Amino acid sequence: MPRIGNRVAPEIERKVLDYSLHFPTHGQTRVANELKKESFQISAGGIRSIWQRHDLTIKALRLKRLEKWAVENTEVLTESQVQALEAAKEEKEAYGEVESPHPGFLLAQDTCYVGTIKGIGRIYQQTTIDTNSNMGFAKVYREKTALTAADLLNDKVLPFFDGHGIRVHRVLTDNGVELCGRKDSHPYELFLHLNDIEHTRTKVRRPQTNGAVERLHQTIQNEFYQVAFRKKLYHTIEEIQADLDTFMEQYNTERTNQGRYCQGRTPFQTFLEGLELYQQHVYEGIEIKDAA
Repeated sequence: MPRIGNRVAPEIERKVLDYSLHFPTHGQTRVANELKKESFQISAGGIRSIWQRHDLTIKALRLKRLEKWAVENTEVLTESQVQALEAAKEEKEAYGEVESPHPGFLLAQDTCYVGTIKGIGRIYQQTTIDTNSNMGFAKVYREKTALTAADLLNDKVLPFFDGHGIRVHRVLTDNGVELCGRKDSHPYELFLHLNDIEHTRTKVRRPQTNGAVERLHQTIQNEFYQVAFRKKLYHTIEEIQADLDTFMEQYNTERTNQGRYCQGRTPFQTFLEGLELYQQHVYEGIEIKDAA
């Protein structure tokens, strides 16, 4: 048992316990980084020590605490608490990593099925993430085609990188029909070719090699769609896109990220700090090679 004198201040401990009640699915590193934004200085190890004293070290125990609190209190649950209770099944899938030395070196793209909305129909989402900075881009469509896959790059992704003077070198995708085909006839492949972007595919039966975009899919599903579809009745796909754009802005510029290169910074902070690395590769004439 640690000496009492080594413990964090009581007000910090109360803050950690309160935060973990509202966001029980957040890990110790995420909690530490989020509390730093509120000027509470505590390490991930300090978070874990507090959890150990209160028997909250694993997510299932923190969710159980929230369930008990919900029964004992008549207060209305926050969206994050409702979301945590509904998502109590812990995600255990492991994802692979790829080398990505600077922004624009490697983007990952994928398609996901969002759901069927009454009055709108089936909704698909095209998603792209920069595997260095974790900057994310997403757009919803009524269909899953090569044209929609190319449209996301043309409408949101390339304008962002062009605006910062960065060339996108390579895109990693799975082997979906909307993402793979003949360069001379497949709209997505043709778009990549015309923009001098290399196309790399994940290994067959190894979808985890595109883990960065899969994690972003999960984040958007858990933190946006599960909340938005309970709060609002959407009548058009444009309404969904407007709220998705707002969420992605928050994801990129406000939400701390525990990714390999972010290490507690936001994706946009990581992107800006990576511009110098990009310039070094450009000005020193370093050959861009495949990382996968």
